[in-house]
Amino acid sequence: MISAVAGTFNILHDGHKAMLRRAFEVGDEVRIGITSDRMASSGRDSFVSMHNRRKELESFISGMGKYVIFEIDDMYGPAVMMDDVDVLVVSEETLGNGRKINEERERRGLKPLELSVVPILRTDDGEKISASAILKGEYSRSGRRDVIDIAVGSTNQVKVAAVRAVMERIYGEVRITAVDVQSGVPPQPFGDQTHQGSENRAKAALGEHDMAVGIEAGVFEMLDGLYDIQHCTIISKDGKATYGQGSGFRYPDKVAELVRTGSTVGDAMKEVYGSTEIGKKQGAIGLLSKGLLDRKSLTEQSVMAAMIPRLWDD
Repeated sequence: MISAVAGTFNILHDGHKAMLRRAFEVGDEVRIGITSDRMASSGRDSFVSMHNRRKELESFISGMGKYVIFEIDDMYGPAVMMDDVDVLVVSEETLGNGRKINEERERRGLKPLELSVVPILRTDDGEKISASAILKGEYSRSGRRDVIDIAVGSTNQVKVAAVRAVMERIYGEVRITAVDVQSGVPPQPFGDQTHQGSENRAKAALGEHDMAVGIEAGVFEMLDGLYDIQHCTIISKDGKATYGQGSGFRYPDKVAELVRTGSTVGDAMKEVYGSTEIGKKQGAIGLLSKGLLDRKSLTEQSVMAAMIPRLWDD
């Protein structure tokens, strides 16, 4: 029996998890459609890149059973992946789409899919759990509002996802709000400007939140060349500030020379490697390490380091 389930999985919440679990319950093989970045960006204020959405999805379903993940650009999915599927898992909200898919299959002479319907999960005050509302910091992945409220001084979804990953490991459920603030330092920070940028971001984002996180990546002249190091500042509403940094890595000489003469790391990487939007995807570290380490994992190191003094207090 082959089952299928699909979604944007902009942030993997409890509603998505219920559908994925159902797909593995009813299918010996599960085919999971994940919307392309083009489709994910349609009608949304913000979306998480395919690279990061897929990694979180794979982490959750690891060990559940046999599966294939494929990219979709419409509700029907590619025929090569969908034509021999037996069961389609849908929510109460997407049941109508499932019926349209069956109408399209009937026109092509294919048997209709069995539609396995998963009830809509709701927040603690009765609203439908929504990925967009979670990304706005309205509630946690499970729909709870009565959890620690944390701001991130950036709308970069890699930074936001890194903060969420660390804080969920520490606190369980959290609310995370991305706040668009200025770093107060040059676009390419050098040396001490890096820490200052992280502190400025945290202070600017705090507002009425319980805690704010500022993250800044900068370059440092050290040892045998130009190194990238991320700094993190965490400020809580009681005024306490803690600091941390991630592990550094050295840039290739061609990139370093461009940065030293005024380019940002992003522009320098694009000129040397032709890579674009690296900061929103795997980052320079992903490209240079050939995928062994990505920007989100590197950012998590700095956030965890800044949380260590708070764990002492606990």
